[in-house]
Amino acid sequence: MSMIQTEQLTKVYGKGATAVTALNHLNLNIQSGEFVAVMGPSGCGKSTLLHLVGGLDQPSSGRVLLDGHDLSGQSDDALAQLRRRQIGLVFQFFNLIPVLNAIENVALPLVLDGVGQRDAQGKAADWLTRLGLADRLNHRPDQLSGGQQQRVAVARALVADPPLLLADEPTGNLDSRAADEIAALLRQI
Repeated sequence: MSMIQTEQLTKVYGKGATAVTALNHLNLNIQSGEFVAVMGPSGCGKSTLLHLVGGLDQPSSGRVLLDGHDLSGQSDDALAQLRRRQIGLVFQFFNLIPVLNAIENVALPLVLDGVGQRDAQGKAADWLTRLGLADRLNHRPDQLSGGQQQRVAVARALVADPPLLLADEPTGNLDSRAADEIAALLRQI
């Protein structure tokens, strides 16, 4: 069974003469364990695809199945729970909470899912240490470099041990050295 399967996946933004088709009847199958890069020019639908697969947006038509389960028709709460437990999301602009330090940012998905603060922070500290940030656990995002912030974002995406990791241009907002480090890190994980 495919980890990700799309069937005739279509997403249209707007209506009538101003409608823009971002995806048009896309059929895709990705098996568990595959490392897939979706590439193309700006505006071709890459982010739209990731948002649909990640349950952040609804298709205009077609279906997204994750591990055989159809995402369409699921409530917002069910989709949020799915994202916390089954999907790690890494974005280009980090999306870290500025008033939380690194360990609190990484632990947040577990805390929201009912894991005790101590256990959540222990697991967060483990991931941050694995990603080379043991000395930055108590630093807020504004006290971290871009590459360090992206490592925090990667740790947050992985803290719940999701079977699926989706990354939307995770190196696009970094200098070339930090981008190479994050790309190598994602390949390694």
